[in-house]
Amino acid sequence: MSIGNSPEDERPFEDVSEEARPSIGRVLKDARLAAGLTVDEISTATRVRIAIVHAIEADDFAPCGGDVYARGHIRTLARAVRLDPAPLLAQYAAEHGGRPAPTPAAPLFEAERIRPERRGPNWTAAMVAAIVVVIGFVGFTAVKGGGGDSSDKTQLAEGATASTGTSATPAPKKPKPAAPKPAPSDSAIAAAPQDKVTVQVSAPDGRSWISAKDHNGRMLFDGLLNKGESKTFQDNTKINLILGDAGAIELYVNGKKIEDQFQPGAVERLTYTKGDPQVG
Repeated sequence: MSIGNSPEDERPFEDVSEEARPSIGRVLKDARLAAGLTVDEISTATRVRIAIVHAIEADDFAPCGGDVYARGHIRTLARAVRLDPAPLLAQYAAEHGGRPAPTPAAPLFEAERIRPERRGPNWTAAMVAAIVVVIGFVGFTAVKGGGGDSSDKTQLAEGATASTGTSATPAPKKPKPAAPKPAPSDSAIAAAPQDKVTVQVSAPDGRSWISAKDHNGRMLFDGLLNKGESKTFQDNTKINLILGDAGAIELYVNGKKIEDQFQPGAVERLTYTKGDPQVG
Protein backbone atom coordinates (compact mmCIF):
# COMPACT_ATOMS: atom_id res chain seq x y z
CA MET A 1 0.00 0.00 0.00
CA SER A 2 1.52 3.27 -1.13
CA ILE A 3 0.84 6.62 0.40
CA GLY A 4 1.03 9.65 -1.92
CA ASN A 5 -0.85 11.88 -4.26
CA SER A 6 -3.38 10.39 -6.60
CA PRO A 7 -2.90 10.82 -10.38
CA GLU A 8 -5.57 13.49 -10.34
CA ASP A 9 -3.54 15.54 -7.81
CA GLU A 10 -0.44 15.32 -9.97
CA ARG A 11 -2.06 16.97 -13.02
CA PRO A 12 -0.38 20.27 -13.94
CA PHE A 13 -2.19 23.48 -13.11
CA GLU A 14 -3.87 25.03 -16.14
CA ASP A 15 -2.48 28.44 -17.04
CA VAL A 16 -5.41 30.54 -18.15
CA SER A 17 -3.65 33.90 -18.10
CA GLU A 18 -2.42 33.79 -21.72
CA GLU A 19 -4.15 30.92 -23.52
CA ALA A 20 -7.65 31.81 -22.34
CA ARG A 21 -7.26 35.45 -23.37
CA PRO A 22 -8.97 36.11 -26.75
CA SER A 23 -6.79 37.30 -29.61
CA ILE A 24 -6.66 40.90 -30.82
CA GLY A 25 -8.50 40.07 -34.03
CA ARG A 26 -11.21 38.17 -32.17
CA VAL A 27 -11.81 41.09 -29.76
CA LEU A 28 -12.09 43.60 -32.64
CA LYS A 29 -14.40 41.34 -34.65
CA ASP A 30 -16.74 40.65 -31.69
CA ALA A 31 -16.93 44.39 -30.92
CA ARG A 32 -17.72 45.20 -34.57
CA LEU A 33 -20.50 42.60 -34.67
CA ALA A 34 -21.88 43.90 -31.37
CA ALA A 35 -21.99 47.41 -32.86
CA GLY A 36 -23.95 46.10 -35.85
CA LEU A 37 -21.33 47.15 -38.42
CA THR A 38 -20.19 45.29 -41.51
CA VAL A 39 -16.59 45.14 -42.68
CA ASP A 40 -17.46 47.51 -45.54
CA GLU A 41 -18.94 50.05 -43.12
CA ILE A 42 -16.01 49.90 -40.69
CA SER A 43 -13.61 50.27 -43.63
CA THR A 44 -15.46 53.32 -44.91
CA ALA A 45 -15.61 54.90 -41.45
CA THR A 46 -11.93 54.37 -40.63
CA ARG A 47 -10.34 54.51 -44.11
CA VAL A 48 -8.66 51.17 -43.39
CA ARG A 49 -8.84 48.94 -46.47
CA ILE A 50 -11.27 46.01 -46.43
CA ALA A 51 -8.50 43.46 -47.00
CA ILE A 52 -6.53 44.79 -44.01
CA VAL A 53 -9.65 44.70 -41.77
CA HIS A 54 -10.21 41.04 -42.69
CA ALA A 55 -6.51 40.25 -42.08
CA ILE A 56 -6.40 41.93 -38.65
CA GLU A 57 -9.59 40.18 -37.54
CA ALA A 58 -7.84 36.92 -38.54
CA ASP A 59 -4.76 37.99 -36.49
CA ASP A 60 -2.67 38.38 -39.64
CA PHE A 61 -0.76 41.68 -39.33
CA ALA A 62 1.60 41.16 -42.28
CA PRO A 63 -0.55 43.17 -44.76
CA CYS A 64 -0.28 46.21 -42.44
CA GLY A 65 3.29 46.82 -43.65
CA GLY A 66 5.06 46.92 -40.27
CA ASP A 67 4.53 47.31 -36.53
CA VAL A 68 3.96 51.07 -36.69
CA TYR A 69 1.11 50.72 -39.21
CA ALA A 70 -0.31 47.68 -37.41
CA ARG A 71 -0.51 49.65 -34.14
CA GLY A 72 -2.18 52.54 -35.93
CA HIS A 73 -4.79 50.25 -37.54
CA ILE A 74 -5.50 48.53 -34.21
CA ARG A 75 -5.97 51.90 -32.50
CA THR A 76 -8.26 53.20 -35.28
CA LEU A 77 -10.44 50.07 -35.43
CA ALA A 78 -10.73 49.88 -31.64
CA ARG A 79 -11.96 53.47 -31.35
CA ALA A 80 -14.45 52.95 -34.20
CA VAL A 81 -16.13 50.13 -32.25
CA ARG A 82 -15.86 51.97 -28.88
CA LEU A 83 -13.04 49.93 -27.38
CA ASP A 84 -10.10 51.16 -25.32
CA PRO A 85 -7.09 50.56 -27.62
CA ALA A 86 -4.52 50.51 -24.76
CA PRO A 87 -5.02 46.84 -23.70
CA LEU A 88 -4.96 45.67 -27.32
CA LEU A 89 -1.76 47.61 -28.02
CA ALA A 90 -0.15 46.15 -24.89
CA GLN A 91 -1.17 42.66 -26.01
CA TYR A 92 0.27 43.31 -29.48
CA ALA A 93 3.56 44.49 -27.94
CA ALA A 94 3.76 41.37 -25.76
CA GLU A 95 3.08 39.06 -28.69
CA HIS A 96 5.30 40.83 -31.26
CA GLY A 97 8.47 41.79 -29.39
CA GLY A 98 7.72 45.10 -27.67
CA ARG A 99 7.58 48.59 -29.08
CA PRO A 100 9.23 49.31 -32.45
CA ALA A 101 12.62 50.98 -32.63
CA PRO A 102 12.42 54.77 -32.99
CA THR A 103 12.64 56.06 -36.53
CA PRO A 104 15.71 58.28 -37.10
CA ALA A 105 14.78 61.91 -37.46
CA ALA A 106 15.10 63.53 -40.85
CA PRO A 107 17.60 66.38 -41.31
CA LEU A 108 16.26 69.66 -40.00
CA PHE A 109 17.36 71.62 -43.00
CA GLU A 110 17.88 70.76 -46.63
CA ALA A 111 19.87 72.72 -49.12
CA GLU A 112 17.65 74.79 -51.32
CA ARG A 113 18.43 75.65 -54.87
CA ILE A 114 18.99 79.34 -55.31
CA ARG A 115 16.92 80.45 -58.20
CA PRO A 116 17.84 83.62 -60.06
CA GLU A 117 15.49 86.44 -59.21
CA ARG A 118 13.34 87.46 -62.13
CA ARG A 119 13.49 91.17 -62.67
CA GLY A 120 11.04 93.30 -64.46
CA PRO A 121 11.86 95.65 -67.34
CA ASN A 122 14.11 98.63 -66.53
CA TRP A 123 11.64 101.47 -67.05
CA THR A 124 14.13 104.13 -66.00
CA ALA A 125 16.61 103.21 -68.72
CA ALA A 126 13.82 103.07 -71.31
CA MET A 127 12.56 106.50 -70.33
CA VAL A 128 16.06 108.02 -70.48
CA ALA A 129 16.64 106.48 -73.92
CA ALA A 130 13.33 107.88 -75.16
CA ILE A 131 14.22 111.38 -73.88
CA VAL A 132 17.61 111.21 -75.61
CA VAL A 133 15.94 110.21 -78.89
CA VAL A 134 13.43 113.08 -78.65
CA ILE A 135 16.12 115.65 -77.85
CA GLY A 136 18.25 114.40 -80.72
CA PHE A 137 15.29 114.62 -83.09
CA VAL A 138 14.46 118.17 -81.95
CA GLY A 139 18.09 119.27 -82.34
CA PHE A 140 18.32 117.75 -85.80
CA THR A 141 15.09 119.50 -86.86
CA ALA A 142 16.35 122.86 -85.50
CA VAL A 143 19.65 122.61 -87.38
CA LYS A 144 18.00 121.48 -90.60
CA GLY A 145 15.04 123.81 -90.57
CA GLY A 146 16.86 126.93 -89.43
CA GLY A 147 15.29 129.43 -87.12
CA GLY A 148 11.86 127.97 -86.78
CA ASP A 149 9.52 128.69 -83.96
CA SER A 150 11.40 127.66 -80.82
CA SER A 151 8.17 127.59 -78.80
CA ASP A 152 6.72 124.92 -81.09
CA LYS A 153 9.88 122.81 -80.69
CA THR A 154 9.78 123.24 -76.94
CA GLN A 155 6.14 122.16 -76.85
CA LEU A 156 6.98 119.18 -79.05
CA ALA A 157 9.83 118.10 -76.73
CA GLU A 158 7.73 118.58 -73.59
CA GLY A 159 4.76 116.72 -75.11
CA ALA A 160 6.98 113.84 -76.21
CA THR A 161 8.65 113.64 -72.79
CA ALA A 162 5.31 113.69 -70.98
CA SER A 163 3.80 111.01 -73.20
CA THR A 164 6.94 108.85 -72.86
CA GLY A 165 6.92 109.13 -69.07
CA THR A 166 3.25 108.29 -68.93
CA SER A 167 3.52 105.19 -71.11
CA ALA A 168 6.79 104.02 -69.56
CA THR A 169 5.49 103.79 -65.98
CA PRO A 170 2.08 102.12 -66.03
CA ALA A 171 0.38 101.87 -62.68
CA PRO A 172 0.26 98.22 -61.55
CA LYS A 173 -3.20 96.81 -61.07
CA LYS A 174 -3.82 95.12 -57.78
CA PRO A 175 -5.94 91.98 -57.99
CA LYS A 176 -9.17 92.18 -56.08
CA PRO A 177 -9.26 89.75 -53.16
CA ALA A 178 -11.87 87.07 -53.49
CA ALA A 179 -14.84 87.68 -51.28
CA PRO A 180 -15.11 85.00 -48.56
CA LYS A 181 -18.08 82.70 -48.82
CA PRO A 182 -20.57 83.59 -46.10
CA ALA A 183 -21.35 80.82 -43.65
CA PRO A 184 -25.00 79.78 -43.46
CA SER A 185 -26.66 82.00 -40.89
CA ASP A 186 -29.18 80.96 -38.27
CA SER A 187 -31.90 82.79 -40.19
CA ALA A 188 -31.16 80.77 -43.31
CA ILE A 189 -31.39 77.55 -41.30
CA ALA A 190 -34.61 78.71 -39.67
CA ALA A 191 -36.09 79.43 -43.13
CA ALA A 192 -36.08 75.71 -44.04
CA PRO A 193 -39.27 74.75 -45.95
CA GLN A 194 -41.90 73.07 -43.80
CA ASP A 195 -42.96 70.56 -46.50
CA LYS A 196 -39.48 68.99 -46.62
CA VAL A 197 -36.94 67.58 -44.22
CA THR A 198 -33.76 69.69 -44.15
CA VAL A 199 -30.59 68.45 -42.43
CA GLN A 200 -27.43 70.53 -42.12
CA VAL A 201 -24.26 68.67 -41.03
CA SER A 202 -21.18 70.70 -40.02
CA ALA A 203 -17.80 69.92 -38.46
CA PRO A 204 -16.78 73.01 -36.45
CA ASP A 205 -14.05 71.43 -34.29
CA GLY A 206 -12.84 68.32 -36.15
CA ARG A 207 -13.56 66.11 -39.11
CA SER A 208 -15.67 63.03 -39.72
CA TRP A 209 -16.76 60.67 -42.46
CA ILE A 210 -20.49 61.00 -43.18
CA SER A 211 -23.01 59.24 -45.41
CA ALA A 212 -26.42 60.70 -46.36
CA LYS A 213 -29.26 58.99 -48.28
CA ASP A 214 -32.81 60.06 -49.24
CA HIS A 215 -35.99 58.05 -48.62
CA ASN A 216 -35.39 55.99 -51.79
CA GLY A 217 -31.90 54.96 -50.63
CA ARG A 218 -30.21 57.23 -53.20
CA MET A 219 -26.78 58.37 -52.02
CA LEU A 220 -26.67 62.14 -51.47
CA PHE A 221 -23.13 62.28 -50.05
CA ASP A 222 -20.48 59.77 -49.01
CA GLY A 223 -17.11 61.16 -47.94
CA LEU A 224 -15.02 63.06 -45.43
CA LEU A 225 -16.29 66.33 -43.93
CA ASN A 226 -13.21 68.38 -43.00
CA LYS A 227 -12.97 70.88 -40.14
CA GLY A 228 -15.00 74.02 -40.83
CA GLU A 229 -17.02 72.45 -43.68
CA SER A 230 -20.77 71.84 -43.77
CA LYS A 231 -23.29 70.01 -45.97
CA THR A 232 -27.06 70.52 -46.31
CA PHE A 233 -29.43 67.76 -47.48
CA GLN A 234 -33.16 67.93 -48.33
CA ASP A 235 -35.81 65.33 -49.12
CA ASN A 236 -39.60 65.20 -49.27
CA THR A 237 -39.85 62.40 -46.69
CA LYS A 238 -36.69 61.59 -44.69
CA ILE A 239 -32.88 61.76 -44.55
CA ASN A 240 -30.81 58.76 -43.40
CA LEU A 241 -27.38 59.58 -41.89
CA ILE A 242 -24.32 57.60 -40.78
CA LEU A 243 -21.72 59.59 -38.81
CA GLY A 244 -18.24 58.05 -38.53
CA ASP A 245 -17.22 60.36 -35.64
CA ALA A 246 -20.44 61.77 -34.21
CA GLY A 247 -18.62 63.72 -31.50
CA ALA A 248 -17.14 66.06 -34.16
CA ILE A 249 -20.52 66.79 -35.82
CA GLU A 250 -23.05 69.58 -35.21
CA LEU A 251 -26.59 68.97 -36.59
CA TYR A 252 -29.45 71.32 -37.53
CA VAL A 253 -32.67 69.54 -38.52
CA ASN A 254 -35.63 71.49 -39.91
CA GLY A 255 -34.15 74.71 -38.55
CA LYS A 256 -33.50 73.41 -35.02
CA LYS A 257 -30.18 72.43 -33.46
CA ILE A 258 -29.85 68.85 -32.24
CA GLU A 259 -28.57 68.88 -28.65
CA ASP A 260 -27.66 65.17 -28.38
CA GLN A 261 -24.30 64.65 -26.66
CA PHE A 262 -22.52 62.41 -29.17
CA GLN A 263 -19.28 60.87 -27.93
CA PRO A 264 -15.98 61.38 -29.83
CA GLY A 265 -15.27 58.45 -32.13
CA ALA A 266 -18.85 57.11 -31.86
CA VAL A 267 -20.54 55.77 -35.02
CA GLU A 268 -24.18 56.94 -35.13
CA ARG A 269 -27.02 55.92 -37.50
CA LEU A 270 -29.75 58.58 -37.61
CA THR A 271 -33.00 59.13 -39.54
CA TYR A 272 -34.88 62.46 -39.56
CA THR A 273 -38.31 63.35 -40.99
CA LYS A 274 -40.39 66.50 -41.46
CA GLY A 275 -41.60 68.59 -38.54
CA ASP A 276 -39.89 68.69 -35.16
CA PRO A 277 -36.50 66.89 -35.36
CA GLN A 278 -36.89 63.37 -34.03
CA VAL A 279 -34.54 60.49 -34.66
CA GLY A 280 -36.39 57.83 -36.65
